[in-house]
Amino acid sequence: MSAASAAYIKLAEYYVRCREKAAALPSQQDLVQYWSGIGFTLDGVRYVAPLDEVSEILKVPPYTRVPGVLNWMKGVANVRGRLMTVMDLTGFLDKPSALQERRRRLLVIDEGELYTGLTVDDVLGMQHFPVDGYVSEAPALDDAVRPYTLGAYQRDNEYWPVLSLFRLADDPRFLQVARTG
Repeated sequence: MSAASAAYIKLAEYYVRCREKAAALPSQQDLVQYWSGIGFTLDGVRYVAPLDEVSEILKVPPYTRVPGVLNWMKGVANVRGRLMTVMDLTGFLDKPSALQERRRRLLVIDEGELYTGLTVDDVLGMQHFPVDGYVSEAPALDDAVRPYTLGAYQRDNEYWPVLSLFRLADDPRFLQVARTG
């Protein structure tokens, strides 16, 4: 037997072994598609924001209060040389938060002219949901939050409403922070 024949036989054996082992791998149709977002809590409810709507997550920075604004507009902070408005999302939605402000987190919107941090009770990190777990209407959703949601994802018998920060920022009430009267 020549060296070339022995090498060919060895390659054929490797091929057969690889094919036998590959049979246990999942086939293409078994793959599950996932949607990902940033999980957070407000008033004890878990929400998820679309990944492309959150530019960063921060601790609440020191900020300067602005006179004559609504109480949910907390103030203006200098973040790496840029002025960011700090707004209390729970306050805007008329929801109480028992957490001290220093324990809360900011979801930052950086879209065009808008550079705003929204305080939330807690950030739960990146969350992944099977795409087939999406429902267009989140069940038992609070009326104050409903206009800003884009459906919900179900995982482990729990619904996570998708709260759109961009939809929230498009609300004229959100941008009108001056106290009237």
